[in-house]
Amino acid sequence: MANLKSVDESNFETVVLNATLPVLVDFWAPWCPPCRALAPVLEEVAAELTDRLQIVKVNVEEVQSLPDQYGVRNIPTLILFRAGQEVTRFVGSKRKKSLVRELEPHL
Repeated sequence: MANLKSVDESNFETVVLNATLPVLVDFWAPWCPPCRALAPVLEEVAAELTDRLQIVKVNVEEVQSLPDQYGVRNIPTLILFRAGQEVTRFVGSKRKKSLVRELEPHL
């Protein structure tokens, strides 16, 4: 399984906006049941697409400026960045097959 990196204001630009690969950012919180259900799906996707996609996590309880900056109102919210720009977003939990299918055109 992949170990998903946590990001915050101090490293968001370097890890997400300046990344060479597309980056899927998971905005989540530990108390959120759909977020906890999505976590193993993201681990599997990260392991399978390791050479095409990076997945990172933003804990909205600890990091509040990034959710505000990107208009995250509900969690889990997944935002895919490519070349520093948002290309798509998903709100709510997803099954692995559905998530991969929706990500594929952007990878």
